[in-house]
Amino acid sequence: MKQATQDKKIARIAPVDPAVERRRSQRQTVEIDALMREMGAEGFDVRLIDLSTHGFQAEIVGTEEVDVGARIWLMVQGCERQSALVKWIAGARLGAEFAQPVDVDALLSGGVG
Repeated sequence: MKQATQDKKIARIAPVDPAVERRRSQRQTVEIDALMREMGAEGFDVRLIDLSTHGFQAEIVGTEEVDVGARIWLMVQGCERQSALVKWIAGARLGAEFAQPVDVDALLSGGVG
């Protein structure tokens, strides 16, 4: 009696290295209270969680809601307001992309470059 053999196929999946950053620019972890508002609307409080030249992640403080695709202003005390586009929302957190790249060091020190 012949023993049935079965060809085994092994999937080749590239391992995902969590140390590899896929963003365009490095994010800096921050804890900054700021104000955010949709164009033409009242402002509301947010806390910045991370920040990069091209965008930021923030947590909404309170019950305000924003939609993906909303154009917003981000206002940090002592700095020029920055225009951004909301790219994602997960619960009270959101990620947004700045309309123009910002100088993170200048933003953190009180003046946007």
